Amino acid sequence: MTDLNTSSRTLTGRIVSDKMNKTVTVLVERRVKHPVYGKILTKSTKIKAHDESNDAKAGDLVTIAECRPVSKDKAWKLVNIDERATAE
Repeated sequence: MTDLNTSSRTLTGRIVSDKMNKTVTVLVERRVKHPVYGKILTKSTKIKAHDESNDAKAGDLVTIAECRPVSKDKAWKLVNIDERATAE
């Protein structure tokens, strides 16, 4: 885990996949209001993030930060594991 730079964007989400080496897939959800009808909708985005130490697991709540591109589709890094998934 690296220290957080104040200029980079940060997001919080749940890890849905940790099957890749040094990469996790994070599901980030946001709530937006429909422009015409006013209904609150939940939009979700899957983002691949770099996890150097490979210690985050599926179900964990994590904070990710924008960084320079690490690979073709990875431009985010794992900053912090906020909450561990419950072992069942």
